[in-house]
Amino acid sequence: MPLQLIQDEKRAAAETAAALVEDGMTVGLGTGSTVAFLLPALADRGLERIRCVATSPETEARARALGIPVEPFDKLDQLDIAIDGADQVDPAGWLVKGGGAAHTREKIVAAAAERFVVIVSSDKEVKRIVPPVPLELVPYGVGATLRQLGHAKLRDWPPSPDGGVIADYTGPVGDPAELAARLAAVPGVVEHGLFPPRMVSEVIIGTRRRRL
Repeated sequence: MPLQLIQDEKRAAAETAAALVEDGMTVGLGTGSTVAFLLPALADRGLERIRCVATSPETEARARALGIPVEPFDKLDQLDIAIDGADQVDPAGWLVKGGGAAHTREKIVAAAAERFVVIVSSDKEVKRIVPPVPLELVPYGVGATLRQLGHAKLRDWPPSPDGGVIADYTGPVGDPAELAARLAAVPGVVEHGLFPPRMVSEVIIGTRRRRL
């Protein structure tokens, strides 16, 4: 898929999602290359009463530079809408997220949102979820955690904003629900990058919209 077409689709999806935000809303801002298009589109709306939380320091810095207000996620316990990208989207609505190592915060924000909107280009659509699946691990005993996971390896990546070690599950996926439960059950796993369809309200793919 040509890079320019990918960029055009990301921009279209981001602009569509930005139009869903209304003044006075509480908004979760995701992380990644598609969210990079969302932030200026949201800033152009000129909304003066939105309250935003960011899933990464990078998103927070970019948002503030554009005049978008961002606050710590300790004064809000629910969001009206969260908007984020994804690395994979399957036909059932399962997502893989965490290529940018922010999936723990992204999942917290998505779960807190009344409406979670995913924005992607069409190259992110897959027939089935495939590895790698990002992981955040507790630093303590990380070798033992990797051994229990079996098919997993550390990623050459800085720690997460919360000090977690970033790794990737590289084994077979099969049923995403079964794998999600298995990964979550391993002591030392802070969070995995599989997001279930029940968490997703809508996927915007370029100019197309899929409601779940």
